[in-house]
Amino acid sequence: MKLNDIRDNEGSSKDRKRVGRGIGSGKGKTGGRGVKGQKARSGVAINGFEGGQMPIYRRLPKRGFNNIFASDFVEVSLKRVQTAIDAGKLDAKATVDAAALKAAGVIRRVKDGVRLLSDGELKAKVTFEVAGASKPAIEKIEKAGGSVKVLTAAAE
Repeated sequence: MKLNDIRDNEGSSKDRKRVGRGIGSGKGKTGGRGVKGQKARSGVAINGFEGGQMPIYRRLPKRGFNNIFASDFVEVSLKRVQTAIDAGKLDAKATVDAAALKAAGVIRRVKDGVRLLSDGELKAKVTFEVAGASKPAIEKIEKAGGSVKVLTAAAE
């Protein structure tokens, strides 16, 4: 077999429908757009428009508040940390911080910092340097013989 012999399987790809190419094509004349009207024209973008009726996004009440200054922490459970230590991806003897968790593949991105949650058990003696930690998480870490250094005042 050579490169020039390679073909797609039969029926694996369909040709696109070419509209507006004569009445014999079945998609000629109006090109599948119906007859006249705003939507038969080009450049129509009326998303959310309900024909003069009050749109749903204006009928429904607006509630709440979105704080643009709120910190967005990456939440990491103790179970995930212990799994990474057991797999040999995290060194329990070294200080575990956001960069170490990212390098180990525990988190994908750092965002505004890492916050530890108490889900699961921690067997290893680990020193953490994180943006925040819940009270039960700190208790579990200290029970295992480790310590937590909180870098910023995280909301408890």
